[in-house]
Amino acid sequence: MRTGMLALGAGLLALRFLPDLPGTPWLLLMAAVGVLLLPFRSYPLGLFALGLAWACASAQLALDDRLSPELDGRILWLEGEVVGLPEQRDGVVRFVLEEPSARRAELPARLRLSWPQGPALHSGERWRLAVHLKRPHGMLNPGGFDYEAWLLAQRIGATGTVKSGERLAEAEGVHTWRDGLRQRLLAMPAFGREGGLVALVLGDGSGLSSAEWRVLQDTGTVHLMVISGQHIGLIALLVYGGVAGLARLGVWPGFLPWLPWACALALAASLGYGWLAGFDVPVQRACAMLALVLLWRLRYRQLGIWTPLLAALLLVLLIEPLASLQAGFWLSFAAVGVLLLVFSGRLGGWPWWRSLGRAQWAAALGLLPVLLALALPVSVSGPLANLLAVPWVGFLVVPLALLATLLLPMAPLAEGLWWLAGGALELLFRLLEWLAALLPAWLGGHLPAWAWALGALGVVLVLLPAGVPLRLLGLPLALLLLFPPRPSLPEGQAEVWQLDVGQGLAVLVRTREHALLYDAAGRFGDFDLGERVVLPALRALGIQRLDTLLISHGDNDHAGGAAAVLRRMPGATLWSGEPQRLAGLDAQACPAGARWEWDGVAFQVWRWAQARGGNDASCVLWVEAGGERALLTGDIDARAEAVLLGSGLDLRADWLLAPHHGSRFSSTPAFIAAVAPTAVLFSRGAHNAFGHPHPRVLARYARQGVHIHDNVTDGALSIRLGTRASAQGWRSERRFWRKN
Repeated sequence: MRTGMLALGAGLLALRFLPDLPGTPWLLLMAAVGVLLLPFRSYPLGLFALGLAWACASAQLALDDRLSPELDGRILWLEGEVVGLPEQRDGVVRFVLEEPSARRAELPARLRLSWPQGPALHSGERWRLAVHLKRPHGMLNPGGFDYEAWLLAQRIGATGTVKSGERLAEAEGVHTWRDGLRQRLLAMPAFGREGGLVALVLGDGSGLSSAEWRVLQDTGTVHLMVISGQHIGLIALLVYGGVAGLARLGVWPGFLPWLPWACALALAASLGYGWLAGFDVPVQRACAMLALVLLWRLRYRQLGIWTPLLAALLLVLLIEPLASLQAGFWLSFAAVGVLLLVFSGRLGGWPWWRSLGRAQWAAALGLLPVLLALALPVSVSGPLANLLAVPWVGFLVVPLALLATLLLPMAPLAEGLWWLAGGALELLFRLLEWLAALLPAWLGGHLPAWAWALGALGVVLVLLPAGVPLRLLGLPLALLLLFPPRPSLPEGQAEVWQLDVGQGLAVLVRTREHALLYDAAGRFGDFDLGERVVLPALRALGIQRLDTLLISHGDNDHAGGAAAVLRRMPGATLWSGEPQRLAGLDAQACPAGARWEWDGVAFQVWRWAQARGGNDASCVLWVEAGGERALLTGDIDARAEAVLLGSGLDLRADWLLAPHHGSRFSSTPAFIAAVAPTAVLFSRGAHNAFGHPHPRVLARYARQGVHIHDNVTDGALSIRLGTRASAQGWRSERRFWRKN
């Protein structure tokens, strides 16, 4: 039986790694072969085929429900119902609209919308909205968050920005109750931690700031503020333990068998908590796992402890095959698997304090390969932080917050309990903030597949019981995860990465021993691209420090992320064409005319000395390796281009970063002719409000026979300067959900 379960699970999980989905004829053939093989000894192969066929069919249905290309970028009037709990941050309301309808247009079943300066929305309301619709698209970078995969896993077929709207119907039923409960809870004072408590009660994390999420990430405690298996299991444990305790004391009614009642009440309490939290996919996954564990405890303990975990995995994937696209799926099942590996099959028992400590270090070590494979930060302080925070939140904050919620009709008592829960959470955050400042999260670089596999094997060996042969060999193997082999650049070559940062700019230039970052992308309210995109990409590419951060000029889309980059990579020399606009940073004026060489790679800087500021004050940078040149131009426009043409400098370059993102006031014919590039790079956002790049600019480059690269279509772009090789787009790594 277990062999068949493993084969079915492997087929369902294989979806995550497919570059393309098979067509309908192949799916039908795969399903038919799977059914035919079931009666024979090769039934595991049949189950694998059936699992893969079901997963692919489900994924294809989600892809087919995406917004049609004809509607991409259009503004339509549509009607639909708000679902979930809308989020409001930095003046923008974000929400999900289900079953939208529009005249003369077929729309996906679910839309994720944002409404700048929008009104307060409530779950269950019906609205008529004018929406600028967009097909699912996200920035794609090394070490970055795959937004397109996340949208597909949520079965969201389009995103959009609301231009205007009118409410058609008020919310009714359970939607109104849950939204109203959130408002009541947020209105009760709790030392400023109301948002965190609401996250623990209702699963709504929108009340937590980016700074708070960063602290949780640095300390490896994000899972404490996200209702998942830990919280569901805690509620079940408290109820189950309560019944078992009453039975041991002889207080439980004798005519009721305590074990079935303990399991049933624990499951009922967990389902009630899950319903209160909105019963999102992680909560559904946790409840399914709990139900199978309780069933195993009640009737099937002879099957072994691994069977319920495997059954839960199959149940989750059969219900939602796209769950494998989410990092939370892998982390939750890996965490349970690690704990089972560490605690099952041991002789004798451990004191509770030793078990808690062992669980934390085992989880930290066991999840290391998973975190690195998913390009997620690794918390250095996580074991210590969780050793303190897990029992503090689980046995103090959550019970107090839930009890306060249940006692809301008794307002004074509920407010007192809520205040105590907030105070406990405030104390915890004070400690976590100190740990985060002392030991920020570590972002691992790119690992070769062979190094990751050997490192993961080493981790498994270390976690095995003492006395297992070759166990000590696991330690040097596991160190490959922390100190992987780093391929170095040859002397006289440079690697240039134009990161995908939307409507902004960030370009990394690294040589054998040095690294320079040209611009650091933007910051928009609480969303800092320097922190969210640039830093993870630098770490993923193995950049541990920067020698120079050159901010071309002071506009937000180029300079907004500079502070975040310098906070994590202090010591870099900061230059800018407009140092006076980089408030709070120790910026120096761009050294116009400076030339230097790193590892056989030449650099040169130019700036229009008479520029009044703004775009034309941009620092321009040449990089030359092995006779191959790249020209980075910032946001210079036609006037600065004319001055640069008259400077007498040799402007020729093989690679040109399009001035000002391809604005129609830049890239003049004379400038393009003087540079004579082989290829031009555009850094811009999809459907940006400026219309970059302008069609006339594209036509000018096309007339010169220049090859065009664009972050929107290519993702992050890499060039090996000095080899005359073609540019490589990060989007060229094929994944079935990136098909447009």
